[in-house]
This record gives sequence, structure tokens and C-alpha cells, in this order.
Amino acid sequence: MVYLLAIGSAVLYGAADFTGGLASRRAGTIPVVLLSQASGLVLLALILPLLPSAEPLRADLLWGVAAGLTGGGGVALLYRALAIGTMTVVAPITAVCAVAIPAGVALLLGERPAPLAIAGIALGIASIVLVSREDSATAPSGDLPPARPRRPGIGTALAAGVAIGLFFLCLARTRTEAGMWPLLVSRSVSVTLFVIIALAGGKSVRIPARITGLVVLCGMIDMLANALYLLAARVGPLSIVVTLSSLYPASTVVLARITLGERLSVWQVTGVVSALAAIVLIVSGSR
Repeated sequence: MVYLLAIGSAVLYGAADFTGGLASRRAGTIPVVLLSQASGLVLLALILPLLPSAEPLRADLLWGVAAGLTGGGGVALLYRALAIGTMTVVAPITAVCAVAIPAGVALLLGERPAPLAIAGIALGIASIVLVSREDSATAPSGDLPPARPRRPGIGTALAAGVAIGLFFLCLARTRTEAGMWPLLVSRSVSVTLFVIIALAGGKSVRIPARITGLVVLCGMIDMLANALYLLAARVGPLSIVVTLSSLYPASTVVLARITLGERLSVWQVTGVVSALAAIVLIVSGSR
């Protein structure tokens, strides 16, 4: 059940990235992120009274604040890295760092996955890199040779990956008895952070009416993904759960292929197959 929750979060994270990417093509990044984050917050606030009663401690809420700061900062850094760097370099750097931070901490705290599960984790990390690559033949061509990735983009991608990894780690440190309250606090903090960013940068937060629904859907899917990850991370081995949840790039490219008819590169097909094989190894090695 734990692994189904983690895999479900990966599918939903990928769907959120896909819908958010579509919306970002038609509106600014900050307005899309702000509205999607706010819609997820509203969804959780409406659902929370219907959930079983919870008893969060001060520590749980503080972990929620930390998750909001790291998660919100990670998203902002990621979009900045994508803007100034090369996407096929930025995406795998960020995703691999996001896995390495919580998985490394979990191992230091004493988690010892079975050898088969460790092989699955390694293959899962490799699949993230593969699925984010493109064939050179499908890359944009021109008279000039392709530019090398800019160093600021790489540094920002590393920072984004560390921040997102800390977000995963912070949520995992909350107690089961706290329910979804740490996630509510986390999202409240991140929404406030993006409001400050929008105001400080003088950015317009207006979104064309025709894509408002898509942005709201993105935020709701993302919130559901966070909820599934939180449930899985509290009861399952963090190194395994975070690896499964981080396979979301495979979900994104598959959705792009099915919905938009985008052609997958050889690297991406290999990455998707590797992700499926990693899931089999992790689940088989954890029985």
C-alpha cells in the first residue's frame, strides 16, 4: 500500500507538471505558480474538516513551515534555472538532488534497504536523468553551434534540487497524528512567499480566463500528490518512498506523448522503461 501511494504521488506530480507547463506557455510563471498553489491550499482547507481529527504538535507545524519555505523556494529556483539554463541539464540535476538529499539522510539515520531495493533506487535515479534527455536530432537546429549550459543555470538547479529535497525531508519528519495540518501550514507559507515575490518584482498576477481552469486543476493535482507522498513517507522507508515519488518526469513525458502527440526521444523511452524496472526492483526487494 505504501508503494502504491508513492507511485500515485509520482503520477500526480507528473500530471501537475504537465498541466502547469501547458498553462505557463500562455501566461507568466509567477501568476501560474501563485494561482495553482493557492487553489491547492483552498482544496485542502475545504477537505480538512472532513478528515479524521488530528493532533499536531508544535514540532509538526514547524516542520510544515520549513517545508513551505524550502518547497516554495525550490519551485522559484527551479523556474529561474529553467529560464536561464538548458532544460535538459536543469531538470535531471534538480530531480536527482531532490532524491539524494532525503534518501541520504534516511540512510544516515539507519535505513538499510535490501540489495534489490538499492539497485532499484540507483536505476530510478538513472531513469530520471534519461527521461529528461533528448536526442540531438530532435534538438532545435540553427547556423550556430548549441550553446553550452550557463553556469548560473547549473548552480541554481543544484540549489533548487537541494531545496526540494529538503521539502520532501521536512514533510517526512511530521508525525502521523498530525494529519494534514503540516501540509496546510506548508502551502500557506509557500503561497505567502509567492505573493511577496510577485509584489517585490512588480509582476502582474492576471491570468487569461481561458486557462484559469487548467491552472486551478494543476494546483489541485499537485496538492493531492503532496498528500499521497506525505502519507507514504510517514509509514514507509523514506529512501524508497522518495525515489518512487521522484519518478514523476516519466509521467510527464508519457502524458505529453498521449495528449499532445509529442515524439519521445530514444533517451526518454529508455528512461520510462528504466523507471518501470526500478519500481519492480524496489517493490520486489522490499517484500
